[in-house]
Amino acid sequence: MSNETIPSGLNRFSHALVVDDHPLFCDALVMTLQAIAPITEVATAPCLSDALDQLEHGPHPDLVVLDLNLPDVDGFDGLLRLRKATSAKVLVVSSMADTRIINAALNAGAAGFVPKHSQRDMFRRALEALTEDRVFMPEGHMPSCNEDDPTKDAVDRLASLTTQQARILDLICEGKLNKQIAFELSIAETTVKAHVTAIMRKLGVHSRTQAVLIAKEASFEEHLRSSG
Repeated sequence: MSNETIPSGLNRFSHALVVDDHPLFCDALVMTLQAIAPITEVATAPCLSDALDQLEHGPHPDLVVLDLNLPDVDGFDGLLRLRKATSAKVLVVSSMADTRIINAALNAGAAGFVPKHSQRDMFRRALEALTEDRVFMPEGHMPSCNEDDPTKDAVDRLASLTTQQARILDLICEGKLNKQIAFELSIAETTVKAHVTAIMRKLGVHSRTQAVLIAKEASFEEHLRSSG
């Protein structure tokens, strides 16, 4: 049991879900959370699919701590899909702390962003901000005010997709045909076609290729290349 004094406001958090594919860092996050807040239960998931399964069938957490770089996620898709699957606050903890990535994560619905390997005090301040419904940003970070940022525009459009539509767009990006998508998701090909039509309408595009380009704009590779 930790001897640290825990602010009473952090009583809001009692059950957390940590989504990270690095076991040692995942364990460290669990220890940190339980040291700074009265969290009695901490579930862990090594990938997005496991996290979504736990959210669907397990107890509902008050807090989700998410690493952006997961094995079954490309770009901000994981954050967008988590936001649709839970009403819990989502705190992003990532080694990719580039300004544009932080801005895009916050635009995609993250309640806060903490760079990996931050001191425990920063995690405490992040949770304190979340209990007060304030967005937490690292010290010195400047939020983007550029409404013409193509990354923000892409994330905003992708956020309008349902969870199933996001999964289908992922498969489209992998080059899968409608028949292959139908087989993989165990749904009718006509259902896939309807989803594809809805995806293109929501993204404001007229072809699958244009939809893939929108998804690519929200990828980490695009962020790091454009900011490098």
